[in-house]
Amino acid sequence: MKKYSHGRLGGQVRRACRKLVDKPTDWCVETLLPQETVEQVLRRQGIKFRDCLYTPLVTIWTFLYQVLSADHSCRAAVAQLLAFLSLAGESGSAKTDPYCKARDRLPEALCAELARESGQELHKRVGVWGPILKGRPVKIVDGTTGSMPDTAENQKEYPQQSAQKPGLGFPILRWVALISLSCGAVLDVAMGPYAGKRTGETALLRQLLGGLRAGDVLLGDACYSNYWMIALVLERGVDVVMYHDGKRRIDFRTGKRLGRDDHVVSWEKPKRPQWMDQSCYDRLPAQLSIREVRVEVSQRGFRTRRLILVTTLLDAVEYPREDLAAAYRARWNAELDLRSIKQVMQMDVLRCKTPARVRKEIWMHMLAYNLVRKLMAEAAAANNLCPRDISFKGTLQTLNSFAACGWSCSAKTWRQLYGAILRAVATHRVRDRPDRVEPRAIKRRPKEQTLLTEPRQAARKRLLERR
Repeated sequence: MKKYSHGRLGGQVRRACRKLVDKPTDWCVETLLPQETVEQVLRRQGIKFRDCLYTPLVTIWTFLYQVLSADHSCRAAVAQLLAFLSLAGESGSAKTDPYCKARDRLPEALCAELARESGQELHKRVGVWGPILKGRPVKIVDGTTGSMPDTAENQKEYPQQSAQKPGLGFPILRWVALISLSCGAVLDVAMGPYAGKRTGETALLRQLLGGLRAGDVLLGDACYSNYWMIALVLERGVDVVMYHDGKRRIDFRTGKRLGRDDHVVSWEKPKRPQWMDQSCYDRLPAQLSIREVRVEVSQRGFRTRRLILVTTLLDAVEYPREDLAAAYRARWNAELDLRSIKQVMQMDVLRCKTPARVRKEIWMHMLAYNLVRKLMAEAAAANNLCPRDISFKGTLQTLNSFAACGWSCSAKTWRQLYGAILRAVATHRVRDRPDRVEPRAIKRRPKEQTLLTEPRQAARKRLLERR
């Protein structure tokens, strides 16, 4: 890479870089991720770089297009950059080695901070969503898993399932996300192995408590509705609405009765768990006042007919059971958001072969996802819509289709182009179908394939020994 810093080629690359980052010719960087934002994070992280083609900004730009495109290969990403350099009147190499090395030099903390800031900034800009829970900010927590290439490094940090034989499974990473209900932005992510001590979703959520603010309401499923999590969240001035985990006996004849199948009870503090230190245990209250509400689901076709919610919103007049039921139903948006990340953005199977690269790949997916959500929010604001009324996949398709057109346009043409982008995005609306019912099954049968029941090296050796 030193050759880029000296001589005639170095001057060519410096001119190309100036054209690449100093002019608003790439709308993804300049509009959705301004250069000033990246530079501020670089200064806070204390990151310095050489005078080469793949500066952190150019590397992030290329990385973004890699995760946004349908083809996630490094070759396609470098080809994208090469096309832009050609429009700028410069030339470059189509080799992927310099780009891969630049990705390795890119600090994980930089990618993480950019992803978090993009989500938090969008959450503040959009504000609250509808009249749910008296207009209070609502955040959803949910977790999922992802697999990655079967390499020794990945297996060491993110082991495969213990029931699988060595050489037949894939490393699995568990990650938990804190998601804004109003705009769908990912505010923060915690990652860990799929199994082992302190690797469950509740343990990962404890790493994300810093993303909660006083006055927020946290939505979660039964996995998170335990004494310790509710107490830690309440300590930050945050209320919860969660599904009852079923571990505590429920008797609506006890406690303070608020209505039919609606009461307030006291949860006693259990014994100190191993993961909690004594000072934290002593700080938490000896009892929690928890409201338990049974909700009947009358909609035909729904799998769940009855559910019991636990919440710290104790005022039945200000927060009636209908509002609590509507809020918990909105929790399903997190499932749709995770589906957009894992299926639409193809992050269900990660590509990198080392744990550090895997984590950077995840953070860049989160950054790209938040930038798409930002475009959806701007299109919604320009057309008097809710950000969740717009199709994520339709926005991503529009983004990829218009991106190349913005490289070589003038400032005037660019303003017209961006207006056309917002109008196009706003047309891809997701119709409100709250009572839609579909079977959880597929009609098209997958093609039959022989399953690999032994390590690939052993299978290859057996084939070579055949006569």
